[in-house]
Amino acid sequence: MQNKQNVLFLCNDNTARSQMAEGLLRHTASNRFESLSAGLDPEMQLHPFAIKVMEEIGIDISSQKPKGVDIYLGKTMIHYLMILCDKTQSTCPRVWPGTPFQKRYYWPVNNPEDITGTTEEKMVAYRNVREELKEKISSWLSNEVD
Repeated sequence: MQNKQNVLFLCNDNTARSQMAEGLLRHTASNRFESLSAGLDPEMQLHPFAIKVMEEIGIDISSQKPKGVDIYLGKTMIHYLMILCDKTQSTCPRVWPGTPFQKRYYWPVNNPEDITGTTEEKMVAYRNVREELKEKISSWLSNEVD
């Protein structure tokens, strides 16, 4: 039996985009991949709208916690690194000591936390991000993963 490959979704604060991506990949392909997420500057808790929009499609991420990328550096083999925001793309080191990865992807996704407006307008932004991540993950699984 082949070991699962590790996929790390990385953004700055690890409260929404990377957490949703972690949940989506775990739900879609947990038999093939270990889905992980982290942030360069993690916040204290997941955004409640991220949890809600994932619940809408039957995926529970409420037990996931924001974490810093340092918990993986030099400790966990990262086969695929998925960077989800501009800030992380510009500051993330190209080479991580002791943590080689096979492939690095840049999947810029708008930060739904930047949206102002009514609760429903904010929820729409989170749903849009969820759907964009679903599409990116689906396409990656179909076209790019051996």
